[in-house]
Amino acid sequence: MADFLNPSGEIWKHGPELPHWQQGEVMQFVTFRLGDAMPATKVRQWREARDIWRSHHPQPWSEDDEREYHRRFTCKLEYWLDEGAGSCLFRVPHAREIMTEVLMRFQGEKVEHHAWVIMPNHLHLLFSPTDPIEMLVKAWKGVSARRLGQGGIWQKNYRDTMIRDGGHFANAVRYIRRNPAKLLTGTFTLWEGQRALAVH
Repeated sequence: MADFLNPSGEIWKHGPELPHWQQGEVMQFVTFRLGDAMPATKVRQWREARDIWRSHHPQPWSEDDEREYHRRFTCKLEYWLDEGAGSCLFRVPHAREIMTEVLMRFQGEKVEHHAWVIMPNHLHLLFSPTDPIEMLVKAWKGVSARRLGQGGIWQKNYRDTMIRDGGHFANAVRYIRRNPAKLLTGTFTLWEGQRALAVH
């Protein structure tokens, strides 16, 4: 089982709107959000700028390209998410308990979680998939929406990044760990597995 991306290895691509990449059981950093977490106008402008940039920077990206992408686009999205727009359903402890049960249901079977955080309006997950990631995300969204009983609560898509190496893994763990730093205790749930706990 390979933990990290092999740039010369075969990559499975799927998804017509925003291509998702998977290479066997290589670790993934995935973000998905509630459907009302961001204003539609901002998202539309962000998507147009991102699509132009991506047309000039085809994947797979170099480390510099990936750094620039995250500086230009990921950081902006994360800033908007952290502003706490929308219903922020997961501020409620019971909703986070349900989401936790859904995420951990197939731990060690279809997925090996390393770290995750449930924020008020979005989630960050770092895991090794043994199933296709689109099936995992679909199951997490579908089951949680049914159990929460509030209809179609999730955004249509999700954002994923394959982990390149140990340094990239450590940075992803630190990002997840620090993401809720400005939030009040009791408004988020952070979970870390043994491998993530070893990261300082």
